[in-house]
Amino acid sequence: MTVTLSVRAVAKIADLAAEAWDACANPSGLTADQSGGERFDPFVAHAFLKALEDSRSVSGRSGWTPAHVVVEDAAGRLVACAPTYLKTHSQGEYVFDHSWAEAYRRAGGRYYPKVQVAVPFTPVTGRRLLVAADAPAGAREALVAGWRALRQAAGASSIHVTFPERLDHAWLAGAGFLSRVGEQFHFVNQGYRDFDDFLAALASRKRKAIKRERREALGDDIAVELLTGNAINSGHWDAFFAFYMDTGSRKWGRPYLTRDFFDRIGASLAERTLLVMAKQAGRYVAGALNFIGDEALYGRNWGALIERPFLHFEICYYQAIEFAISRGLARVEAGAQGEHKLARGYRPVPTYSAHEFADPGFHRAVAAYLASERPAVGEAIAEYADRLPFRQAD
Repeated sequence: MTVTLSVRAVAKIADLAAEAWDACANPSGLTADQSGGERFDPFVAHAFLKALEDSRSVSGRSGWTPAHVVVEDAAGRLVACAPTYLKTHSQGEYVFDHSWAEAYRRAGGRYYPKVQVAVPFTPVTGRRLLVAADAPAGAREALVAGWRALRQAAGASSIHVTFPERLDHAWLAGAGFLSRVGEQFHFVNQGYRDFDDFLAALASRKRKAIKRERREALGDDIAVELLTGNAINSGHWDAFFAFYMDTGSRKWGRPYLTRDFFDRIGASLAERTLLVMAKQAGRYVAGALNFIGDEALYGRNWGALIERPFLHFEICYYQAIEFAISRGLARVEAGAQGEHKLARGYRPVPTYSAHEFADPGFHRAVAAYLASERPAVGEAIAEYADRLPFRQAD
């Protein structure tokens, strides 16, 4: 029997029922294998995306205009959706296409707007084709048709799906999208009992280096607090926002998230939030924001008001490893880039994106570029793997 599906773009996620969106984004009964690595993904949850919009962290003014593509059946039930935006720049994506934009401009074209299927400011692999467990056949195809219709209606140059999990990525490649591969560094929990058990797996020199870094990071004057759920209050968010703004202003020049965003996350996703805060002489001086999935801990933002050797590693990496081990989480994803994470026990893993251009000639040109880029990325990942700090098997 043929099921009639309708597709539209929605300008505000608040116009969609949270239960309906989340039934597609985080369907019950999903296994890690079926989802590509995470049963519950906090970043595609309605609450997270709504906090971005309601706080004005995401809006037309920010260059991210929401245009979420949704698929409904004949009864009006949401059966598939995708976090979708019209972008007027290439900031906050972590998959860099500035050279493509410049080449498009030199060829006489207008690269922006473009259709971006992503979680804003979040380089975390996850589901992008959000399909309900009982969705009828054709739901994924309808989402892609919706992106293409949005591209045409907006006069956009292209569609970019960034950080899809491997199953979505493979499906998109089969649908004609260009495949791009990148890399990140993740801690993989090998069933460690505690942090000392993890250290025991390292080569002696690396183990001693990490112990020294942890001692120097905290000294005898810094205490660390791990806060989740109701233990996080507005004072903690005030302190963390000061760290975030200081680091963002110095490193990027334009912090994306507003103060209101953190209050909204604290209200709606408190049990999925971990703040690691460092206190010196009675005041907070540094902190890291993490989100807790069913399978992983996700490090997102960090900041500090003091300069202290190795404090960043302690607050962002070592405390995250300890927390993940204590919770039995399979991995820690500590954000984009960071070759220095190798020496701290984080392993190289591939990340993915998918791209489609309206102009056939430019699509072919990018395809040729990616064909030469992929082997180089694969070689880099293999080289990183050879530099891991773990003890060699006897």
